[in-house]
Amino acid sequence: EGTVITVEDLQGALDTAGLTLGEGDVVLLHTGWLDLIESEPDRFAAGEPGIDGDGAAWLAEQGVVAVGADTWGLDAVPHPDGLVFPAHQELLAKNGVYILENMATGQLVEDGVSEFMFVLGQPRFEGAVQSMINPVAIR
Repeated sequence: EGTVITVEDLQGALDTAGLTLGEGDVVLLHTGWLDLIESEPDRFAAGEPGIDGDGAAWLAEQGVVAVGADTWGLDAVPHPDGLVFPAHQELLAKNGVYILENMATGQLVEDGVSEFMFVLGQPRFEGAVQSMINPVAIR
């Protein structure tokens, strides 16, 4: 909890996978945090690793349409600088980039998948600010 995934970490992961980001891409981060939801639910809910405002700004500059993780809030909590959800502010409010939370990324990691077609058909709720989704990764 509270560990920040930096721009350098993001770029390093891309380099390791031999990938570059492009306009309209979706980025999913696997931290392993979702594994705690059953074994250590109090710890899972109390904090999490995640990106910060700098990482969010960098991802938005790359033209991504959505950023998600296997965490409940994407941001590092508690943030080392005492900030409250700076990645949310950068992605959603400033850049219109969607945030995907509690993404089940474990099977992708187990299968060694780093690139796939991301398919998401979201429900159309008028006036809603969030909802449950059921995305699919197609290799």
